[in-house]
Amino acid sequence: MQASERISSFIETYQKLNKDNLQLLTDIYDPSIQFQDPLHQISGLDSLHHYFEKLYANVIHCHFDIHDSFCQDQQAAIYWTMHLQHPKLKSGQLILVDGHSHLIFDEQKITHHRDYFDIGSMLYEQLPIIGTGIKYIKQRATS
Repeated sequence: MQASERISSFIETYQKLNKDNLQLLTDIYDPSIQFQDPLHQISGLDSLHHYFEKLYANVIHCHFDIHDSFCQDQQAAIYWTMHLQHPKLKSGQLILVDGHSHLIFDEQKITHHRDYFDIGSMLYEQLPIIGTGIKYIKQRATS
């Protein structure tokens, strides 16, 4: 499978991924996948599947707009905006989070996946009291 085909497969999978079809993860990830985001470091496909089960359990809506992707040899970078609605964040209102994924492939599947995004804009800024404080600090730091 060509690198561009693997990227397309990854994007297509994430475009349709939800709590009812998490088995799609087995199509793109190696059984020994190493996954990391700002809050978690996960080893193995079974653990990743469990992580996504918990992640999607209460999600109202989650969609990724893909802006760009680059591939060189066995690595890829994919730039995206996540559209997320969760009842515990911002009273269930839509949150937009920009980020990117760094992927490493073997001949068939993804062996390493690391997501980079601002956890503050996704999580902390959406909490009632803490969010107000963080937004105030950000404004002060940029003025």
